[in-house]
Amino acid sequence: MRAFLLLFLLFPLLELAVMIKVGSAIGVLPTLLLIVLGVLVGGLVLRLAGVATAWRARERLARGELPELEMLDGLLVAIGGGLLLLPGFVSDLLAIPCLLPFTRHLLLERLRRRTEEQALRQRAFFDDLAARSGQSRPDASRPNVIEGEYERRDD
Repeated sequence: MRAFLLLFLLFPLLELAVMIKVGSAIGVLPTLLLIVLGVLVGGLVLRLAGVATAWRARERLARGELPELEMLDGLLVAIGGGLLLLPGFVSDLLAIPCLLPFTRHLLLERLRRRTEEQALRQRAFFDDLAARSGQSRPDASRPNVIEGEYERRDD
């Protein structure tokens, strides 16, 4: 928590220092134009990413599949667009890996692997806890079957 607070306080100072350096190197007006351009591009990316993600998720749902990768992909693009909306050059540099397709897919793959590892650790903990308490897990090879009767009514 302290590291997040420190980062939260130091990030604007870092952005300001970089803006001053860039402004002294290329001038005030080009620096301001670059910052405004970054904000405009960020807003455009957020608008387009939301619509594109919604369409891809809708297509996967129509095929009967879960759109988890499309949603995560859209989330990374939204994070990149949000970082572009922040005035400054450091946030723009942090937005680039979220917006470029090949780096975004690398980030998604890394996130997927970490999520799978976390799920395996939690399952191992649950299995160990269940074994210690004497509870037996239902056999995973047997499907859960609920017997019942039904009646088909065509109106």
